[in-house]
Amino acid sequence: MSINTFFQHLSNGLALGSLYALIAIGYTMVYGILRLINFAHGEIFMISTYVVFYGVSIFYLPWWVSIIVAIVITGLLGIIVERAAYRPLRNSPRISVMISAIGASFLIQNLAIVIFGGRPKSFPIPDYFNTVIQVQGVSVPIVNFFIPVITLVALVILIYIIEKTKTGMAMRAVSRDYETARLMGISVDNIVSITFGLGSLMAAIGGVMWGLKYPNLIPLIGLMPGLKAFIAAVIGGIGNIKGAVLGGFLLGMTEIMIIASLPNVTGYRDAFAFILLIGILIYKPSGLLGQDIGEKV
Repeated sequence: MSINTFFQHLSNGLALGSLYALIAIGYTMVYGILRLINFAHGEIFMISTYVVFYGVSIFYLPWWVSIIVAIVITGLLGIIVERAAYRPLRNSPRISVMISAIGASFLIQNLAIVIFGGRPKSFPIPDYFNTVIQVQGVSVPIVNFFIPVITLVALVILIYIIEKTKTGMAMRAVSRDYETARLMGISVDNIVSITFGLGSLMAAIGGVMWGLKYPNLIPLIGLMPGLKAFIAAVIGGIGNIKGAVLGGFLLGMTEIMIIASLPNVTGYRDAFAFILLIGILIYKPSGLLGQDIGEKV
């Protein structure tokens, strides 16, 4: 592999890793609060891409306005999913909550097929993002630079919210102990809803970025990226936001570099993510940056 080819694949790996990281943040935020996985997260990611598509193609909204609308709608959808699928079962056995979350995932997925149709659609991409930059003889799409920057900006803003604001302090308190947080006057239900909303905002941003990079839209578009983002969250240490970002970058880089080095196994690219997951669970079950804090009761 030549130096130019290596840097070409490096840019693709960073872009793909950034996408996984954005989606993984939502998984890890919800797990940090509830110790449960939001199985509808991939479908929430998918909805954001369709909102942008219809905003531009049907309602003729400016591209940036469609993005804002998609982020708002997706954030609200995350809150609705929490209130409909999680909150009524807050004190139920975890298996009941998990089944409810899986049901919400299939419901959104199949509603999308009915409403949007199964025919693939093309994500609207502004001409600017089709630009290709030549860097030392390497052709790099400008979107490959744009996606990691957006990921890092979103991460910095999210960490600021969690570590420097009263809402973030309440989120950290709830993640430690529900009952103690209630005794301190924290509305646990509201904090959980805010957490779902913020996680869904990250999924929306990830959806928009995914559409820029991979513009083919189908109602099942969130299935595999959602699974891989979950794997990224586990690799980094689920419940740890920085770990989710690290896991996303590692997974994206590993996936791209393997298929670049071994083009004959490109058809098995999804399998490498699961192999990596198994390896992490065997040798470091808590993830790279995770801590074994035991079961939350």
